[in-house]
Amino acid sequence: MAVGILEVNLISGKNLKRSDFLGKIDPYVEIQYKGQTRKSSVAKEDGGRNPTWNDKLRWRAEFPGSGADYKLIVKVMDHDTFSTDDYIGEATVHVKELLEMGVEKGTAELRPTKYNVVDSDLSFVGELLIGVSYSLLQDRAMDGEVFGGWKHSQFD
Repeated sequence: MAVGILEVNLISGKNLKRSDFLGKIDPYVEIQYKGQTRKSSVAKEDGGRNPTWNDKLRWRAEFPGSGADYKLIVKVMDHDTFSTDDYIGEATVHVKELLEMGVEKGTAELRPTKYNVVDSDLSFVGELLIGVSYSLLQDRAMDGEVFGGWKHSQFD
């Protein structure tokens, strides 16, 4: 089993549907990967319909790991100050092939791609621009590390 860092670059959103009839939306994103959830910052400019986040969110990811659900669930929410936050919609990013390639080559990347955001009845409610990368964590053994000018190597 290989261990690495899965990094999501949440760039922006476009034409997000308003959840409030009055006023603007203050969107943020919750991204879930295998039971771990990360939140982006709240975007407050441009009436919220076309937000820019440029947030990087990271997870420790094992491959192959437990379960077969190698996907990111990206939920778009509207931050409300005086009531519970409103659900706008969600997108799914499948990362199994990215993890396979990253384990094989040491690193892999999905360049920024547009993902459709759909609400609970599968209606289109906007899009997100997201990039994803995966990098293996380097082995923490002393293999090839330099100590005081001497290189320590390990032989079998």
